[in-house]
Amino acid sequence: MEQARILVVDDELVIRESLGGWLKRDGYHVSTVSSGEKALEILKYNSFDVILLDIQMDGISGMDVLTHVKEEYPDIDVIMITAFGSIPSAVSAMKSHAFDYLLKPFDPDELGVLIKKIMDHRARKKENIFLKDDVEQRTRFESMIGQSAPMQKVFSLINDIRDSDATVLITGETGSGKGLAAKAIHTNSRVREGPFVSVNCGAIPRHIMESELFGHRKGAFTDAKENRRGRLELANGGTLFLDEIGEISMRMQIDLLQVLEDKIFYKVGGTQPLTADFRVIAATNADLTQAIQDKRFREDLFYRLNVISFTMPTLRKRKEDIPLLAQHFLTKFTQEVNRGVERISRDAMDELMLYEWPGNVRELSNAIERAVVVCKTRTITPFDLPIGPSLEDELRERYSSLNDMEKQHIRKILEQSGWNISKSAAILGIDRSTLYNKIKRYELISPRV
Repeated sequence: MEQARILVVDDELVIRESLGGWLKRDGYHVSTVSSGEKALEILKYNSFDVILLDIQMDGISGMDVLTHVKEEYPDIDVIMITAFGSIPSAVSAMKSHAFDYLLKPFDPDELGVLIKKIMDHRARKKENIFLKDDVEQRTRFESMIGQSAPMQKVFSLINDIRDSDATVLITGETGSGKGLAAKAIHTNSRVREGPFVSVNCGAIPRHIMESELFGHRKGAFTDAKENRRGRLELANGGTLFLDEIGEISMRMQIDLLQVLEDKIFYKVGGTQPLTADFRVIAATNADLTQAIQDKRFREDLFYRLNVISFTMPTLRKRKEDIPLLAQHFLTKFTQEVNRGVERISRDAMDELMLYEWPGNVRELSNAIERAVVVCKTRTITPFDLPIGPSLEDELRERYSSLNDMEKQHIRKILEQSGWNISKSAAILGIDRSTLYNKIKRYELISPRV
């Protein structure tokens, strides 16, 4: 194990010498300073793993040093040094993220155990970072996340076609991530340095679709006040993404087919032929085969688009990805709204796994965003989740009231922690006194009693 670099900060010489001597005998690299001011100065030019910090010092206090360390050097673990009469101050320090505290007079064995505990914790943390990086490499592809077999298949296909210029058709339900897949194809293609131009064919009114795609000349129609470049021209040298391709009119399908075949087009009101070189990716949530039978989609355009095709899997068919996605969205939205929500309770995650997600990944994202906003503690519970009336009905049937749900959740956490009050309070995101009050209110009884 790597030797720890330890800084001892105490205004008493005998304490600095005794602590320094014990730690050096155990093989650690030790520096000592006599004040908070000197501690802040040495931290500017030296790195440490652990600081042993006296709470009561003249000048800059130990609490002030702790605050500074956690703001500027959050990776350093701090052990507060205190006398028996200052235990409340030590508890306050723990709430400010000190790792632990030592009471005077010191026990060398206790100190050794505590330092070893810190170093073991740091080693596990470093290992977890490596494991996390490895997991992310296997579960992330650009902005897409998934460890399930269906998503790994999508990742593999996108990687396989990276050197191809063939047209791609992506099918799948709304919210399943077709746009993210299209962007990933572009980012991994030979035209990655070119523009990625997206056109939502279902959002643009049909009477202006021609102008949006092909552009127009000044005076071509009433509102054409100036020349305008269309999406085809803007996509030159890059990728044109036609989202919801099934929504375009039959007339526009004819024009688009012609463009895809020879890459020549005319602006509305123009007579000069224009050319553009771009890779085409189309996406739809519609059944184009049925649309062809219903004479709503041209068969020749379908075959022109359907050179390479794949379907984005629904979230209900890759539920093993839900915990990964939920944690990703939790991190994203807590950072965006600066909320202190840290985790999703096991009960809440169970509900996420049970729900069928008709809106797919987009609905999950919205659910976590809403939960982060309304959550009143550090832990998201089932009743923070807005995932449809069907779930609300299920929850109401499962729990006769919100209080009953809370009671069951607290009991479950207490049982999982072996009725460790401190650990349970931390998991629930409340303080010990609040937890004691709830235990009393709900008449929860430890099995040890």
